[in-house]
Amino acid sequence: MSFLTIVNLVIFTGLLSFIFQLNKKKMSLSKQVLLGLLIGTIFGAYLQIFFGAENRVSQETIEWTNIVANSFVNLLRMIIIPLILVTMIAAVLKVDEIKSLGKIGGTVVGVLVFTTMIAAMVGIFMASVTGLDATDFNLGEREAARAEILESRQDSVADLSIPQLLTSMVSTNIFRDLSQSRSISIIAVVIFGLLFGIASLLVSQEDANHKDRILGFIETSQAVVMRLVKMVMSLTPYGVLALMTRVMSTSDFDAILTLINFVLASYVAIAIMFVIHSLIILLLGVNIRSYFKKVWPVLTFAFVTRSSAATIPLTIRAQIEELRIPAPIANIAASFGATIGQNGCAGVYPAMLAIMVAPSVGVEVDLSFIAYLVLVIAIGSFGIAGVGGGATNAALVVLPLMGLPVTVAALLITVEPMIDMARTALNVNGAIATGMVTSRFVEKKNEVPGSVGAEQAIEEN
Repeated sequence: MSFLTIVNLVIFTGLLSFIFQLNKKKMSLSKQVLLGLLIGTIFGAYLQIFFGAENRVSQETIEWTNIVANSFVNLLRMIIIPLILVTMIAAVLKVDEIKSLGKIGGTVVGVLVFTTMIAAMVGIFMASVTGLDATDFNLGEREAARAEILESRQDSVADLSIPQLLTSMVSTNIFRDLSQSRSISIIAVVIFGLLFGIASLLVSQEDANHKDRILGFIETSQAVVMRLVKMVMSLTPYGVLALMTRVMSTSDFDAILTLINFVLASYVAIAIMFVIHSLIILLLGVNIRSYFKKVWPVLTFAFVTRSSAATIPLTIRAQIEELRIPAPIANIAASFGATIGQNGCAGVYPAMLAIMVAPSVGVEVDLSFIAYLVLVIAIGSFGIAGVGGGATNAALVVLPLMGLPVTVAALLITVEPMIDMARTALNVNGAIATGMVTSRFVEKKNEVPGSVGAEQAIEEN
């Protein structure tokens, strides 16, 4: 380890200590997260400017700061499955009528898919008005290697039809899915949790003795898991600092400049979708400023980690504790939102790619093409993994179904991380907005007894 690396690590340790001192002074978590984001950006920019992404000092520094970044992400991923399983069972037990679960789940899926279709149309609009064309991009050595990988992955994806994809969401081995061995393991665990919860609810209704024991065990387990979530969440500012340091110090800004039109168009499309989410929330009577203040730590974490799945614990907690959304709705919205109807990765991105690449292969972009594209995106959004690279998986599903080549995704490899951060934040915000819409729609009919009502939650926001 070089002397300069040691100096950088001393600085990094000092920055972590600074945030710790602010925590002792009872600074709010959202302010700590914002500060961690700013400090990480500055420290990462310092590494990029003075050393460069390929320099040994910069690489050694990031290798050590990744201990904080990766450990934090791993902690969140570690608690995803137990959190989903326990809280999903607890959520079902809090619903008096099983038929209400179908309405909750159906509403969540419907809203997610609907907003994804809107996101697709926004992506189509931005790609069209900005005149993006895949023929303007050059396929370099790195991109060519990536294209070969994507084409090999396309074969395996193309072999899985939409009906087969939907069928695979039902687990054949729940222990395998508990270990997250598949990209759609989360949905499989959600479905298992729902079924297990329904079975527990039926047993509780049949035998009062069983009811007391089941409720006692699940409530205690849920309390322990939520305490664990709070413990991990308290580390968010440190994790965000380390993650942002890595993002800024390893980004290829020269490559970003060459594709700046696509980057800007993508961010404008994402911003438009955030505005649409805000309008939906406004229609519910919620104060937008208050809303974003409460979900800011969640969106920030999604931004720097590029993982909707890893953000699930934070998404659930924010919905239940900050937005007062009932647990059954919050759990289903967060879990489904990480793998179904991702507005950014499965909506905006594949739509923009399809519009960009179609002219290069002689395909006319007319109303029938656009209508079919939106339909394919809506169906293809089921089961897209909520991890970094999920947008590429969406492209591998949508482009072949449209008869288009997937090599365009390889051309954008250098700017993917930069855009994927904002796309992930949009995915998570879409899941939270879906939870709020579902809460208003379902609770208005008093179908989630014993929970904080939608009207009360709106008044508090």
